[in-house]
Amino acid sequence: MDERERRWAQLMQGALAGDSAAYERLLREIAPALRLVVQRRLARLGAPTAECEDIVQETLLAVHLKRQSWRSGDPLGPWLWTIARNKMIDHLRRRGRRVEVSVEDFAEVLAAPEERPGTEAAEVEKHLALLPEKQRDVLRAVAVEGSSIGETADRMQMTQGAVRVSLHRAFASLSARLRNDG
Repeated sequence: MDERERRWAQLMQGALAGDSAAYERLLREIAPALRLVVQRRLARLGAPTAECEDIVQETLLAVHLKRQSWRSGDPLGPWLWTIARNKMIDHLRRRGRRVEVSVEDFAEVLAAPEERPGTEAAEVEKHLALLPEKQRDVLRAVAVEGSSIGETADRMQMTQGAVRVSLHRAFASLSARLRNDG
């Protein structure tokens, strides 16, 4: 057992005995190690490394909830890495096999849509006015003002998923209206 393993095992033994300072120190030491391992594994799998912190937090919570299952005298590392591995698998399963690519990465490559003749600002406003308020506000923020999904979510106190749904519904509604008008 190496020095780090010995130290972690001693800290966990202290934590299990009720030493809150030992438990806090253990968590402070294992969190960066977990972060590094999870980031490397996500990168190796081609998954977004931005999801690392969620997995680390889930792992730390599991360590807290399952700390009684660790066998004193065993090295802590293998027990910890198993929990982290399982949390990463759970996270990736929930996420599914989708690959997320930011549109901003391709903005210069994508052809700009041709402007429809007659889509003056007043006409756009007329169509926007027909949308429900939340959809109108989201569409205006993202498509007109150029705010990101995250910025819009923060400003409107919505989740990013809710902003995407509202934006999609607004575009679908406007598209249907424009088809009917044209």
